[in-house]
Amino acid sequence: MSLTNRILISLALMALAGFALLLNPILERVERQYLEATEEPMVDVAEILAALLSHQGGRAILAPEAWRSGMESVKAKPLNAKIYNLMKDKVLMDFYITDATGRLIYDSGTVGQVGEDFSIYLDVARTLRGEYGARSSRLDEADPSSSVMYVGAPIVNDGEIIGVLTVYKPQRSMLLFIIETKQRLIRLGLLAVGLVLLLGWLLSKWVTQPLRRLTAYAAAVSRGERPPAPVMPGRHLRILGESTEAMREALENRKYVESYVQSLTHEMKSPIAGIRGAAELLQEDLPAAKRTQFLANIELESARLQNLVDQLLALASLENRTELGDPVEIELGALIRSLVNHHESSRLNKKIHFELQLSDECRVEGELFLLETGLNNLLQNAIDFSPLEGRIEIRAWLEARQVVISICDEGPGIPEFALERIFDRFYSLPRPHSERRSSGLGLCFAREAVELHQGSLRVGNREDQAGAEAVIRLPQLCAIVSDKMRAVAWGHVFALHF
Repeated sequence: MSLTNRILISLALMALAGFALLLNPILERVERQYLEATEEPMVDVAEILAALLSHQGGRAILAPEAWRSGMESVKAKPLNAKIYNLMKDKVLMDFYITDATGRLIYDSGTVGQVGEDFSIYLDVARTLRGEYGARSSRLDEADPSSSVMYVGAPIVNDGEIIGVLTVYKPQRSMLLFIIETKQRLIRLGLLAVGLVLLLGWLLSKWVTQPLRRLTAYAAAVSRGERPPAPVMPGRHLRILGESTEAMREALENRKYVESYVQSLTHEMKSPIAGIRGAAELLQEDLPAAKRTQFLANIELESARLQNLVDQLLALASLENRTELGDPVEIELGALIRSLVNHHESSRLNKKIHFELQLSDECRVEGELFLLETGLNNLLQNAIDFSPLEGRIEIRAWLEARQVVISICDEGPGIPEFALERIFDRFYSLPRPHSERRSSGLGLCFAREAVELHQGSLRVGNREDQAGAEAVIRLPQLCAIVSDKMRAVAWGHVFALHF
């Protein structure tokens, strides 16, 4: 599991746990507060109605029917009251009256029958004792939503409590308000959790982005690539990035030196052995012809050794570079024609026919020496593997803001086992006619030179016929210039706006 997912899951669990711990008591408190808010105006109503009955004295106790017609008309009257988001269509509050003994005299609802003893209920019993009387009872013990709130108020005559007026209201009437409030709180809570997760995701991306850069950088290094050092925000992360880059360079340099020493030692064994063998033979009394032959062998192997060292030094210098020195405009058609003319003697010896299709618009920006050497190595390979009276096709054209160069020969092609190793240092295949091998550095140098120019080199077998093909792709000069001008223009735009 990635670090981002771990951070996000941790934040999600914490947000959900916090949501559950906070929301549950809040939801319980909401119901209680609604009951409290409902009980308070019921006290007012009960006191007002009891005061009215007290003003009428005993007449109200003895003749409660006077209230019946009024309550029936109130209940029959349709309501159209919109209370915030909820509609109220009828009166849901009733009251009953009891005498000084707690006997039911009148009930506007259906909770009891006239004559029933209500003194057993707290609202009546406490009110008759001069206390605050209120209760909450279920009409159906199995149904929690059947609870009814009761609030009593004393009916007083000449300072004596002669009865009790109790206002009651079913809690079911408040249920819609409670449910709507709870749903709103849950929605707000889930929205808050979602915002926390979104912020957590953004935070995790922000926190882990430098680590992802380091991970990608380390992965590229492990694959043998040479990526640029990652740009890290913050002092500590920047130090970590710089330390990682320094470690990579140290390890790469060590590995680089070890590889070069091993390869150079291996490649130098053969010419050194040839020189030593010829020198030992020259110490003996030999005929002049043999002596001349051994001296020629020493000279040949010395030249081979010198060429190997020169190529190694050139390749080592190229591999350690990350950018071009002083690039100039290069017309590739003229450069290729010059290289072909340089190989005139090889062409005549093997009777090779060069077929050139070069566009005059193929211009690039780069270092002439590097491109010339790389192209010459590819051309020399094509000549070495071409048969007698063979044909070498060299084409250069423009394609999608790139200059494409193709060099094809009619040789035996590249064996399947060698396709993945042709760019390895010191790896070389025997030439078809001489069985001699090259230094194995030409293709490696050519690829390094092309990649330093932001291009690519592909070497493989031809699909249409026998032979090998090398394809170079380089950025076109006008495309480079256009990109630079566009960058400058955007820089001016940003400067104007900011």
